[in-house]
Amino acid sequence: EVQLQASGGGWVQPGGSLRLSCAASGFTFSSTIMSWVRQAPGKEPEWVSSINTGGYGTLYATSVKGRFTISRDNAKNTLYLQMDSLKPEDTAVYYCAKGGGSSWYGRGQGTQVTVSS
Repeated sequence: EVQLQASGGGWVQPGGSLRLSCAASGFTFSSTIMSWVRQAPGKEPEWVSSINTGGYGTLYATSVKGRFTISRDNAKNTLYLQMDSLKPEDTAVYYCAKGGGSSWYGRGQGTQVTVSS
């Protein structure tokens, strides 16, 4: 059974930082392109970032480029998202998913990120 469990969310003031983690199991993580996606209340899911299998190729949505950093540890089957300079518009439930770019699929359990003063 494929499982994707995100964690590390919480409340943070604008300008703050959070680091999200996603524990993956039930598939060959090291051979799978991975992504982070987010969904704000009342909105469609939004792709945030993707990383290739080796961890050296990354893509970011324009809205987060320069502020967020995606990474992975294939030995630990874990995906990460370092989020800096957070803005209120980053408030959403964040999910990790398989696949890259607009072709992401199979998102798992999310973690809430709230940015407010």
